[in-house]
Amino acid sequence: MARRKRTSAKRESALASRLRAWRQKTMRTALRLVLLVAGAVVLWVLAYSVINPPSTPYMLSEKARLDGVRHQWAAWEDIAPQMPRAAVAAEDANFCLHWGFDMGAIRAALADGRRRGASTISQQVTKNAFLWHGRSWLRKALEALITPVVELTWSKRRILEVYLNIAEFDEGVFGVEAAAQHYFGVPASKLSGTQAARLAAVLPAPQDRSAARPSGALQKRAAAIMDGAATIRRDGRAACFED
Repeated sequence: MARRKRTSAKRESALASRLRAWRQKTMRTALRLVLLVAGAVVLWVLAYSVINPPSTPYMLSEKARLDGVRHQWAAWEDIAPQMPRAAVAAEDANFCLHWGFDMGAIRAALADGRRRGASTISQQVTKNAFLWHGRSWLRKALEALITPVVELTWSKRRILEVYLNIAEFDEGVFGVEAAAQHYFGVPASKLSGTQAARLAAVLPAPQDRSAARPSGALQKRAAAIMDGAATIRRDGRAACFED
């Protein structure tokens, strides 16, 4: 009887050891997989710091839905300087002051119960360039993890350049070059201050707004953006991408 008990105990001990070994192996494999994916994402982010994104996940989905989109890359020097200032004034006035997240805007949005309004240009670039659209917690978590990597490895000018080139300005119209041609029949380098403000005013809901046929509300928003663009240029909040 004692021998049977010892044999049973040995079997249970061996089974427990195998189970611990399996768990450790599984955890090591999972950790390697996580590190591999994280490394691939970091390399992807680093690549886009010097390589222009040929497309984005959202752009590809819209291309399939609409049977084509309009998109043409415009280098920084081929974009009228009024456009970056207008975009920053419209979407992220403290763009030069934060590290990817505007904590003051986040606290204000939470206090006011707003559903949006705290997302920075850096966060929008991360979402548009690397992720998908939607309100899932997974996407928001990935956005929170990738945005600091973008901020650490890209210049502010590069972040803004990519933003202006992949943002949607009308249904199926992506990037400031295609938008300038679509709405005003001019290249992005020839945009006036008013035109740039109207383009910035349609963000981030271009499906409901038109820069060429602005509503009264959009005209007021564009005027406010022009004032804001002048303000950030004057007080130095445009220095990180203009110097």
